[in-house]
Amino acid sequence: MSFNIQGIRIPDSQMARDATALVRDTESDLLFNHSSRVYYWAALAGRQRDIKVDHELLYVGCMFHDMGLTHEHCSCDKRFEVDGANAAREFMQHYGVTQQDMDKVWTAIALHTTPGIPEFMAPEIALVTAGVEMDVLGIGYNGFDEAEREAVVGQYPRPARFKEEIIQAFYDGIKQRPATTFGNVKADVLADKDPHFAPLNFCSIIRQSPWKG
Repeated sequence: MSFNIQGIRIPDSQMARDATALVRDTESDLLFNHSSRVYYWAALAGRQRDIKVDHELLYVGCMFHDMGLTHEHCSCDKRFEVDGANAAREFMQHYGVTQQDMDKVWTAIALHTTPGIPEFMAPEIALVTAGVEMDVLGIGYNGFDEAEREAVVGQYPRPARFKEEIIQAFYDGIKQRPATTFGNVKADVLADKDPHFAPLNFCSIIRQSPWKG
């Protein structure tokens, strides 16, 4: 039986089991445990907010949200979020998931680093971002009981140097495609790790466009 906290567990379905196996075999321990914690934070946040959510879709969204950082799913010319979203959509096509539900998961993954938008969308979309923000940024940290935090981290360990290790994992997954970070938070990762990184500037693009006025 899977880990259970306040009645929340990994969905007992073939798609969920296969998602676990695929992500486990593809991602590092750091990313796999991070993604697993993200699911529990997301599901617990949904309970806190009394939001009805499809836990199977939520689980796939959480587990695939960083798949675009892996070598196996790197397009090397698209945002890593889009690569992860595409991987999830391709995966779900084998399980009879409706186009509407695949679109929800795709959008949840594609927007999880774009704050201020997902929270107003479908529960599966909003909660993937909420789970990521809790695990990486600590947003909502005090809204979880200490016992909840300890239980989730006990099941899916968080290294003592997780903060630096996850920043490094982000960098390793995006350093070969710096232009894809334009307009999103991952540009900060490149700026932190690469002293030669020159981010694209929105105003410069406007001024250098072919328009005369």
